[in-house]
Amino acid sequence: MTTPAATPPRTSPSFLVALPTVLLNALRGALIGMAELIPGISGGTVALITGVYERLIDAAAHVVSAVKRLIFGPDRRAGFLAEIRAVDLWLIIPVVGGMAAMVLTLAGFVEAFVSGNAELSRGLFFGLVAASIVVPLQLIPRVRLTVASHARGVIVFVGAAFVAYASIDFAGGSLVVDPPVWLVFIAAAIAVCALVIPGVSGSFFLLAIGLYSPTLRAVADRDWGYLAVFALGALVGLVTIVRVMKWMLENYRRFTLLAMAGLMLGSLRALWPWQALPPGEDHGLGELVAPYDPVAGPILLALVGAAAVVALLFVERGLQKRADAVRSGDPQNTPT
Repeated sequence: MTTPAATPPRTSPSFLVALPTVLLNALRGALIGMAELIPGISGGTVALITGVYERLIDAAAHVVSAVKRLIFGPDRRAGFLAEIRAVDLWLIIPVVGGMAAMVLTLAGFVEAFVSGNAELSRGLFFGLVAASIVVPLQLIPRVRLTVASHARGVIVFVGAAFVAYASIDFAGGSLVVDPPVWLVFIAAAIAVCALVIPGVSGSFFLLAIGLYSPTLRAVADRDWGYLAVFALGALVGLVTIVRVMKWMLENYRRFTLLAMAGLMLGSLRALWPWQALPPGEDHGLGELVAPYDPVAGPILLALVGAAAVVALLFVERGLQKRADAVRSGDPQNTPT
């Protein structure tokens, strides 16, 4: 009788093997970071489009649990290491690195582009977000539902859209020249929700309360005092919202995804290209008006933005099929 060969132990992929995945995740992080700089677009939306949203939520939840175990126990060291081992480091490190690189290098440029080309920038971002609404809807589990359940889903979707629209419509926008430390801290804690909740734009929230330009200037000028306070507030907000979103996706997945899509729909209010600003205002939100010159530019850029989302979705779908083929060991579909 022939003794079966022992199964080799599982090992982590070598760096060269993982390099394509690392570069792809860094690109995903760069796109998420760019979204975080743009009023009206959520980093969570881009994470959904690029196919890493739930993996990032899961990784962030393990990091939060690791810190909690390290501080409060029990078994501080063992518990911390166990949670860290569950983190997908091949995902989280490149994504965070790509985000940081994009924010640090393009903050000044994006602020100037958004401030100096309002109609064109809003047109581009309108197309991006409008095409992205389909993403959370595609992730909803396909099951048979009762009429009452369908009705509740519609109420959640419409209600979330209304909340997003109304919140934007009542936003202020007066520029804060010298913001106090406490305001920067609280604003960062709220704005970081955009990393976790698709349809909620952290940059737009900063714009609405007058901290968008001061924050991007602080990044461009390397104002480390301002950035330290902002980072601390963001960390507090992230620790709180990540656990909430993970619980919502695990227990109320359908309603959570419907609410995400509704928030994205309502956020289009902030991205309508043509807005009449109040007298004396040169930034922020205005009353929605019919198209005025320029017309062709915003429409063309909206189509470009929508096409970019569609292209990303096709790329991610192809990558997912290849990954599924590798896991299933299908010799006809496994890439060589």
